[in-house]
Amino acid sequence: MTLRQLEYLVTIVDAGSFMRAAELLHVTQPALSHQVRALERTTGGPLLERLPRSVRLTPMGRAMLPHARATLAAAQKAVSAARQAAGLQCGEIMVATLYSVGLGVLPPVLKAWRRAHPDVHVRLFEHRHADELAAAMAQGQADLAVGAAPSDWDGPVHPLGEEEFVVVVPPDDPVAPATTVRLADLAEREWVHYAPGNGLADLLDQVCGAAGFQPRAAVRTEQTAAAPSLAAAGLGPALVPANVLPPRFAAHLLRPDPPVRRRLAAYTRPGGDPVVSAFIEILRRKAILVPGHVRRCLN
Repeated sequence: MTLRQLEYLVTIVDAGSFMRAAELLHVTQPALSHQVRALERTTGGPLLERLPRSVRLTPMGRAMLPHARATLAAAQKAVSAARQAAGLQCGEIMVATLYSVGLGVLPPVLKAWRRAHPDVHVRLFEHRHADELAAAMAQGQADLAVGAAPSDWDGPVHPLGEEEFVVVVPPDDPVAPATTVRLADLAEREWVHYAPGNGLADLLDQVCGAAGFQPRAAVRTEQTAAAPSLAAAGLGPALVPANVLPPRFAAHLLRPDPPVRRRLAAYTRPGGDPVVSAFIEILRRKAILVPGHVRRCLN
């Protein structure tokens, strides 16, 4: 069993197919399949079930995957420590987060980190859903996670504040003259929705459900950044984090009534680390989460 074989297994699972994994790893599909078969011979049984257009973990594969992730993360930390001792680099911090948080919250944080600690590099691992983020963090993928804190996390949790959401519609939309909107007033609309597995899809379903309806999708997107542009083009209203919107965005923004907010936190495993503590301090100071950002968007 080799680290390369474990890397191949994890990449196939994350990519969803042998073809996509081979592209990401820059190897041929036959070479990839050969390494997986060698790993399966070592473990004594099949790890993956080959489906027509995807793959699925077998029970053996599901049992092995978290250990494979943890082994790869530990190997990366070992390399970083050795390079630091040899004077080849001053360090690296690994941060796991959600796609939407990486887009809207982290850029000013990473800019400030780069200025304060230019020799400590950041590696980002981005996930679609808070549950995936928590699972990856528990398996040792990163030094800290930034997202919605899991309720049963066994380690330090650092609250960061609330991320506020706005509804995006075209400037000529019938509700555009207002600055707020009741989601129930949009119950008959078709929405710009998010793809299944994206945490924002669950959030939209939950808040619309609380307003008494199930949102119908005109289009579903994997990318948080695409949702406001699709809404501005007239495909339907979209619920998006206010902090992902670019300056002077050419659309009308409405604050939901009641407001839609999501609490974010940074969470780590037990045991202090000065680099992680320094990152959390900058995260607390620079993360764009305040309601004032929504006011600037609405003006």
